Amino acid sequence: MGFSTSTPTTSLPNMWASAFPPRRPSALLRYVVPAVFLLACLYYLSGTSRDLTVAVPKRSHPIDILVDAAETKFQKLLAKESHSLEEAAAAYRKRRGRHPPPGFKEWYQFAVAHEAVMVEDFWDQIYHDLEPFWALPGPLIRREAQAFEMTINIRGGKASAGSDWFWTQIWLKLIRTIEHLLPDMDIALNAMDEPRLVVPRETIDEYMATARETRVLKDPSSVVSEFEKLPPKDKVVSPETVRKLEWEDTRPFWKIVRRGCANDSLARQAGIMTDFDHPPTMDLDFAAPHMYHGYVANYTLSTDFCHQPDLQGLNGIFVYPLSVKSTDVLIPLFGGSKLAVNNEILLPAPMYWNEEERFTGGPDHGVPWRQKKDGVVWRGVATGGRNTETNWRAFQRHRFVAMNNGTKLARAEQWAEAPNNFVMPGGEYALRAQEKGALGDWVSTWANVSFTDLFCYPKPEDGRPCNYTGPYFAATPGLKMRDQFAYKYLPDIDGNSFSGRYLGFLRSTSLPIKATLWREWHDSRLVPWKHFVPMDNRYADWYAIMQYFLGYGDEVPGHDAVAERIATAGKEWAERALRPDDMQIYVHRLLLEYARVSDPRRESMGWVEDLL
Repeated sequence: MGFSTSTPTTSLPNMWASAFPPRRPSALLRYVVPAVFLLACLYYLSGTSRDLTVAVPKRSHPIDILVDAAETKFQKLLAKESHSLEEAAAAYRKRRGRHPPPGFKEWYQFAVAHEAVMVEDFWDQIYHDLEPFWALPGPLIRREAQAFEMTINIRGGKASAGSDWFWTQIWLKLIRTIEHLLPDMDIALNAMDEPRLVVPRETIDEYMATARETRVLKDPSSVVSEFEKLPPKDKVVSPETVRKLEWEDTRPFWKIVRRGCANDSLARQAGIMTDFDHPPTMDLDFAAPHMYHGYVANYTLSTDFCHQPDLQGLNGIFVYPLSVKSTDVLIPLFGGSKLAVNNEILLPAPMYWNEEERFTGGPDHGVPWRQKKDGVVWRGVATGGRNTETNWRAFQRHRFVAMNNGTKLARAEQWAEAPNNFVMPGGEYALRAQEKGALGDWVSTWANVSFTDLFCYPKPEDGRPCNYTGPYFAATPGLKMRDQFAYKYLPDIDGNSFSGRYLGFLRSTSLPIKATLWREWHDSRLVPWKHFVPMDNRYADWYAIMQYFLGYGDEVPGHDAVAERIATAGKEWAERALRPDDMQIYVHRLLLEYARVSDPRRESMGWVEDLL
């Protein structure tokens, strides 16, 4: 399965040969393995093979099947909800292999008082982030956190920070709402948009193996239930007691991040692209492991680039990030988002807690569905990193905006102008408009997509327009979030890192369509196709998703009711599980676990009152 392109493949032989192994995958790898994986994926989503048999009616659209499977998965998650402290502690021990941390009772009482949905799975990200640290000595974790350049410090139930950086101050505001419930600790913060930790996968595997050995349910009579008090925050840490960090600024960033993938992964095996001054090359075979008949079935896997080496030329973060300062050493660094291979500890992003209107839309979350415009809106700056005259064709936002330009599409259909930074769809999705030679005309009827700033690098002098993307894109005035909510469909496209608008989109009465490579704190509690529509990072499925929802005249039926149902479910769930209260509850539990893994007595520490 692949895309045809208006640029002959023979024009890019050197780039393709250097970026990807010349040998094509075997028939077993290309067809049998993906087919088996997809069946397994649907089995997972549906719960049992019997459910799968019932859930796949004849002639169903793949999206119908994915939506039904998502509903089943979500209901099974809710069925795990704990309704007492004892049930919550038992669920913790079963899933984590340890006793809950000291302070668990107070955390549970705080969560219940704030009407949290108590499903143990919803805190999985905490344990994904912290587990490797069980392989490092607790005192070392403490020293390296305290010695970091930017920290929040908690002593005696009071939080403070020595930095006025706006992200630090927002996180401090959040932590101060629960400071009285937290033990002493130092929290090191990443102030950059981009993540900074990329520990080699081989090292992480070793750490995880060591961590597994610490998963022991100690005899309750020997468990320590109190945290240590720490010395004053201004105590100087001796340089020789912490590891020396070497900060890398290598570009393309792909050279750094791929070390976080397994040694036998395609990302590690494929060559490294260095030339981006040409239309992009993509291979949908690489997407097959996370797709079902052309649509994202395993959203988590779709955000992992390790099996998708072509993404190194399709996303600005891999090409020329805004800033790069990376280390291969695991240090206790907190941040708001990360790629699948990064090792930061995730907090809710500052803009989520700060509730800025430009990200949330304010209290007005949109008109009722039937009063909305039956189309798509997107506005944004041409970010994703530093786009230059020779690399902008590799940037994701540029590609998405170009794909929604009906005039450009029409000229490409007529062979009047080859696409500069995207490829025309092949026949995999049976797009009726394309079959009639009217893809551009059709897209023009529903797409309102444009840049508000071309954000060129270096920035032109004297306010002049960008001379290299100016001929292809026209900057238009921005639209406030609340005005965007007048449209039914809201695509969410990565910028320099994660999109700060996602929570606002989920809370709105519109339908978010999400393509991303970034992980966030709330991922464990959102179900794709139930609360939002996932999209592949190549955007190859974009037109087909819109054809499913909008239809095409009288020839292809739309599914407006399905779109409304997902939009409504996402809004209701965001207002139940992604509230500021839920951020407090998440951070409260995260910091209890972090304080324990930093304590020299950690393997004997826990909460066991229910067992005594």
